[in-house]
Amino acid sequence: MSNSTGDREGQKPKGVFSTLVADGNWMYIKGEYKKAIESFSTALTLKPDERNCFVGRSKCYLNMGLYENALEDAEASLKEDTTFFEGLYQKAEALYYMGEFEFALVFYHRGQKLRPQIQEFRLGIQKAQEAIENCVGSPSSVKLEVKGDLSFLQKDEERTQPITVIEDLTKEDKQQPQKTPKSEKTTKKQLGDFYSDKKYLESLLRDKDLVKGKTKGGKSLKDVIRSSLTYLDACTEFSNHEKPIHARGRDSKFKQQKCSKPRSSAPCERANFLLKSLDEIDAELTSGNPEGSLKKAEEVMEMVQRWSEKEVPNKQEVLGSLHSCIGNALINLGDMDKALVHHQKDLELAKQCNHSGAMSRAMDNIGKVYAQTGHLTLAIEIWEKKIPLVRGALEKTWLFHEIGLCYLKLDRYEEARDYGVRSLAAADESADDKWQMNANVLVAQSEMKLGNLESSVARFQRALTQAKLQEDDSAMNSIQKALDEAKQQLSQ
Repeated sequence: MSNSTGDREGQKPKGVFSTLVADGNWMYIKGEYKKAIESFSTALTLKPDERNCFVGRSKCYLNMGLYENALEDAEASLKEDTTFFEGLYQKAEALYYMGEFEFALVFYHRGQKLRPQIQEFRLGIQKAQEAIENCVGSPSSVKLEVKGDLSFLQKDEERTQPITVIEDLTKEDKQQPQKTPKSEKTTKKQLGDFYSDKKYLESLLRDKDLVKGKTKGGKSLKDVIRSSLTYLDACTEFSNHEKPIHARGRDSKFKQQKCSKPRSSAPCERANFLLKSLDEIDAELTSGNPEGSLKKAEEVMEMVQRWSEKEVPNKQEVLGSLHSCIGNALINLGDMDKALVHHQKDLELAKQCNHSGAMSRAMDNIGKVYAQTGHLTLAIEIWEKKIPLVRGALEKTWLFHEIGLCYLKLDRYEEARDYGVRSLAAADESADDKWQMNANVLVAQSEMKLGNLESSVARFQRALTQAKLQEDDSAMNSIQKALDEAKQQLSQ
């Protein structure tokens, strides 16, 4: 009896927390931002590190014009995982509305590289670039007030230098004098992508007005820039150090792992090789050569399988990524049975690693295979399991639409309509015209099948308006035909 009571008591805080978060989200949707903030703040007293609460509260602060508070919460959501893309988006948004367009652009780019399918980042890049272009004058004539942090100068995921290596090198710099690169050519070769950063930082250092500024934390911007240059100089000496790096999975922090000049048998060479190979596999598939992508992925798979866990500490994650690549190539080649096997192996490995991002990826692909092969019930089952792993409105609108479409094909019209409505809500949140159109069509089709003809006509009309805004002739013609049919049935 005592154990049972203890279990119930242990479950109560979890229920309270979920209720508080739900209340916060609902108040945010209703525009009652102060009440939403209270709910999120109370929830954070129960789970102080819950990143989604920080994002939710950051959104509220942003809508209230409290941009520094919004930035602070966005940064708090990234504390444990700098690749958390919702936190990156919030940080970019806060910086943008604070007028820090250049810094906002960096984080929009970072998010887009992590999640290229999410339109919010693309739109953010566009508006930040437009804002920068509208600013007239040279850096010396424009006084910059740096309120955000400059951690991206050292940690930008768009770059590939491992942070852990940089930190180790700076520790070693305290014990031995820093060496100077032999020549500009050598520096450029060793720094690779970082060379342009080095030149840019040097130009900033020459800007007398800029270096007088301070960061949000009160640090001298001049000191921050110099510190960043020190880190980059340390990178040029990386090839002289034997300290190994730990490669990680491609879908987590693996993309950070790349060495300037690896030794022949060091782990960093394998990380470099895997990064290059995965890029080549993707490039082959994107360019319309699934055969080449498949061959390359299978060759790399054989090599990785021969390596030990010591040689590749994140071997399971790497193998999962390769299974995913092979599965996608097989889908393009029409071999759905084999593709399914590889995507299921990807899911198994992701579960073993407890890698939510990889699990979401695998479930996504498994659902696609089921849907394309007509196993709609199985597609719905796996996609509904994926819902808790989804992050971001654009990903939600796609997923809800696909689930709703499966229900529509199964003649389960109420479920199709409900998922269509959910898809539309997510599309509205992301302000995506195309998905708003798709979701309205799905709802309209479902309402038509349910006999709700007036609602169906109204939805088709909204979808038609959105198709016209996009100047999508094909969509306009299809929607117009469906609208005419709905109107005809309504008049009978």
